[in-house]
Amino acid sequence: MSSSHKSRKSSVHFCNWSIEKLPGLSDREQSQLQSCGIANTLTLVQQGKTPKDRLMLAHKLHIHLQHVNKWVALADLASIPSVGLQYCGLLLHSGVVSVAQLATIPPYRLHKQILRLQVATMQRRDLCPAVEEVQQWIQQAKIFMGHLS
Repeated sequence: MSSSHKSRKSSVHFCNWSIEKLPGLSDREQSQLQSCGIANTLTLVQQGKTPKDRLMLAHKLHIHLQHVNKWVALADLASIPSVGLQYCGLLLHSGVVSVAQLATIPPYRLHKQILRLQVATMQRRDLCPAVEEVQQWIQQAKIFMGHLS
């Protein structure tokens, strides 16, 4: 893991992962992204910043826009250190599609959404992150959003 951003308001280092580590990408998809000059999650987020950018990338890769949207969302969420690669997919499947959205969600509501997802898909409550961990994700997302403004 290497840090790509450092907030002036905090000592939080934001993460930039190798594209091979992003969950849900096949070897072929990783190669396609690398052929477009996308070797890490920061570059993916930068090249997929707007809906138009993501559409252009989907056309360039000859894939459905939905895949690009998913990858950009995962890469964006993975930039939060306490979320990282471990929880970016869980957040996405819980309905959170960006750091900006994460920064605005009440922690107990998000925790409840995640718990509902864990129980529905895995019939396990014990895999759900603690409310305090969810609060940390949201706090770091707020720091990140404050850094961007």
